[in-house]
Amino acid sequence: MDLCNLSVIKSLMSEAGITFRKEFGQNFLNNRMIPEEIAESCADTSDRLVIEIGPGVGCLTQELAMRFSRVVAIEIDKGLIPVLDKTLAEFDNVTVINADVMDIDLGELVEKYSDGKPVSVCANLPYYITTPILMRLLESGVKFDTITVMVQKEVAARLSAEPGSSDWGAITASIGFYGTVKRLFKVPAGCFVPAPKVDSAVVRIDLYKEPKYSPKDEKLFRALIKAAFEMRRKTLVNALSAKLPRYSREELCEAIVAIGHSETVRGERLSTEDFVKLSDLLAK
Repeated sequence: MDLCNLSVIKSLMSEAGITFRKEFGQNFLNNRMIPEEIAESCADTSDRLVIEIGPGVGCLTQELAMRFSRVVAIEIDKGLIPVLDKTLAEFDNVTVINADVMDIDLGELVEKYSDGKPVSVCANLPYYITTPILMRLLESGVKFDTITVMVQKEVAARLSAEPGSSDWGAITASIGFYGTVKRLFKVPAGCFVPAPKVDSAVVRIDLYKEPKYSPKDEKLFRALIKAAFEMRRKTLVNALSAKLPRYSREELCEAIVAIGHSETVRGERLSTEDFVKLSDLLAK
């Protein structure tokens, strides 16, 4: 069964009495090479648990199931569950869970299905909720090996940006706390049904095996990043003064200079490491 064939997709959905649902950001792949390449890029070893978010009709799920020892697919649309029961019937290493990934206990899920093996995440993320899902995964406390996601092309540029570039932002600095991002390949809009208005791209986050950064006050570290980019056109000291009034301009200027930047620097020039150093100085 070719789950990237438009007529097959429409037939499966018609039999189940369902249609494409915009509120869930549903865009199904119609190019067989894309799910194959995503699955190949997901992880370097096969003996692991892969958690898929938003399997749709199961085209990527099938590819993951053929490559990895265990796959758990989390699907929010209950109308797709009978479709997945049919398309994944031949795979005894796949479990489909009807749930919202924003609500599910990821730690409990991993404990139940990983059997102590490495864990990766693979997903074609809805554009409207990309950042919340990524941060939900990263802040869950689960030690994922890799997170491979297909996102809007512009989002992929931000996720893989370098400090000082126009694409570097709060999400980039935040993800840098957990691992490194690599942009893998572009996916044209025509590879989806229905076709979105923009192209997509696949990125992979390789999580640090052990924490790279240990800020003295993690809450302050996150507050600094948020403040710096909420007012990114302002200098860093002005942005922080406006959002974190408990620190004087003098304190902020001294700390910024102490980490090797000028008093007039903007937040987009600071790396994740810089924000950690800044938070540690201010935490004193």
